[in-house]
Amino acid sequence: MFIVSLSYTAPLSAVDALLDAHVAWLQRGYADGAFLASGRKVPRNGGVILARGERAALEQRLAEDPFAQAGLAQYDITEFIPTLTAADLDALREPLPG
Repeated sequence: MFIVSLSYTAPLSAVDALLDAHVAWLQRGYADGAFLASGRKVPRNGGVILARGERAALEQRLAEDPFAQAGLAQYDITEFIPTLTAADLDALREPLPG
């Protein structure tokens, strides 16, 4: 599983101009089963996406984000293994390898 942290590299006016296209891109990620949760950072200087799948596929998907294509954000990807979760998130648990 991955935590993707987006940091805006442009003014919010430029981000807002592509927000509808970014949301449509996010919705495709949810429809494909790659994205589990997403939202704005507070303060609004970027966003966070919780994703699953293969890292290479995620990197390709992130490159297709309208924010990335316009140079409006940079992306930091952190991979983790969710070995413990709240009961509502049991389906996301993964065993440790080996």
